[in-house]
Amino acid sequence: MSRLKHIFANRQESGDRFAAEKLLNIFITAGYPGPEYTVPLVLELEASGADMIELGMPFSDPLADGPTIQHASNVALQHGITLNDIFDMVSDIRRSSGIPLILMGYINPVLQFGMENFFRKAAECGVDGVILPDAPPGEMSEIDHCCRRYGLDMIYLVAPNTPDERMKAIDEASSGFVYCVSVTGVTGSREGDELTKSVDRFIRRVKKNITRNPVLIGFGIRSHEDARRIAMHTDGFIVGSSLIDLIREEFPSGHWMEKAGQFVRELKYGSDA
Repeated sequence: MSRLKHIFANRQESGDRFAAEKLLNIFITAGYPGPEYTVPLVLELEASGADMIELGMPFSDPLADGPTIQHASNVALQHGITLNDIFDMVSDIRRSSGIPLILMGYINPVLQFGMENFFRKAAECGVDGVILPDAPPGEMSEIDHCCRRYGLDMIYLVAPNTPDERMKAIDEASSGFVYCVSVTGVTGSREGDELTKSVDRFIRRVKKNITRNPVLIGFGIRSHEDARRIAMHTDGFIVGSSLIDLIREEFPSGHWMEKAGQFVRELKYGSDA
């Protein structure tokens, strides 16, 4: 059983039913705010309640990302972060942690690295899954072939404008979980009205059509209250931009990493955590 399947099948007991049932996936950009911080930050976030981590692979043209993650990618690229650096970070994390790790990024760097080589090295260092938003299922069969060959989960996305039949096909092609984009557009925090508009109707469609895989919902969640409202009928939720905004505000103060951990605890357990 893969780490992702295991964590969905063996959710931790908690006094808070929401925290026990809803898994928290935290996105950070590898190499942000500096290469030396990625490994200790992952370990801090795990200790604070994150159930899985998405490591963003910095790219100069991140089409699905808003200004916050674009900024983090630019900073990481200025530090010279490469895919080999990210694989080394994963190897370092694996010396201390078995938390599921997902690489999130874009197809161009993967193609430049060599698709077979990318998936092989990802598996060797301890990556569990891959998300490539600009490589939808059915367009590059080699991706699915490589994932099967190296035992990696391939996680695909659905959005409010995804037709029902397409959702079913994405569910069939995915493993690990299906990434539900709560609103159309790029990553980033939203105000309440925008975040909640049509989400309930969308989730009803998702639950009807996504039946093989767990469902995590993301894009725009910035608080425990948002998560409770949006993720109540899914298996968990994904947060990235809000955490990166906090890091951008607090770094390089002496307690920025602890504040990041506290933010994750509040996302998972609420303000009394």
